[in-house]
Amino acid sequence: MENITTMRGFLLVGFSDIRELQILHAFLFLMMYIFNLAGNLIIITITTLDQRLQSPMYYFLKHLSLLDLSLISVTVPKFIANSLMANGYISYGQCMLQVFFFSALCWDEMAILTVMSYDRYAAICFPLHYEVIMNPTKCRWAVTAAWLSGSITGILYAKTTFSITFCKENIIHQFFCDIPQLVKLSCSDDYLGVIRVSVFMILIAFICLISIVLSYIRIFFTVLRMPSAKGRSKAFSTCLPHLFCVSFFLSTGTIACLKPATESPTTFDLIISIFYTVMPSTLNPIIYSFRNEAMKGAFKKLLVGEQFTRKRTFLSFC
Repeated sequence: MENITTMRGFLLVGFSDIRELQILHAFLFLMMYIFNLAGNLIIITITTLDQRLQSPMYYFLKHLSLLDLSLISVTVPKFIANSLMANGYISYGQCMLQVFFFSALCWDEMAILTVMSYDRYAAICFPLHYEVIMNPTKCRWAVTAAWLSGSITGILYAKTTFSITFCKENIIHQFFCDIPQLVKLSCSDDYLGVIRVSVFMILIAFICLISIVLSYIRIFFTVLRMPSAKGRSKAFSTCLPHLFCVSFFLSTGTIACLKPATESPTTFDLIISIFYTVMPSTLNPIIYSFRNEAMKGAFKKLLVGEQFTRKRTFLSFC
């Protein structure tokens, strides 16, 4: 049978065929998208301009925010446009780009979250050696490695996914080009390449998870031994937001991966897809700013138009 999807692209089946609901969904996703962009751009701005936010923790947070606004931009704008035009069409090339950037940025996020857990481990467990352990060169190399590893992941997924011979109906029961839904369109065993890549990435992700868990076990033991209640509170205020973000990102991603792809997705399936594609990147700015007085102060300066005082620090221009 001729591979019709390479000629015509794919049809994304969103959340509803009812026109009024399509417009409502477009509006809700637009609000989340604007909120996401605003929150992450604010974090990027204040961590770049405020001299108090030039430590490695905020350097990594800035890159996490950049990842978050990039990740949501891969899927949501296309869905909003399709919903408003009542047309779920996506071209073969656009779908390939979605697969590449979505898988790459998801892995980037996992890598950055792992690096951030190590940063908190070094800051709390080895405070006297922290500046040596997390020196500027190591911070830059860690971020570079995270971005490069994501690019390699995206290439592997895009290559193996679009090596598949698509011979079934070119209908994707999702609001973006989801890899499990694309695998379902295969009519031979050429999807095994995707399975191999997935198994390999799951093993690497498991190693990252073990690293995060061990870091936090050591962190909690160290914090609980602190004699000062104020010191414990300060340590927890920098660790708990990251721990919550890691838990939310991994739990929603795990549920999405373990959930079998069905011919007719339920409402639960669609809600899960929103939770692991949209919600983590939208909530991260709130979570990281909620108990952080330095970030609250910088945000107030930005809000009232007060000028930031700058000084050259080792991560000021990264």
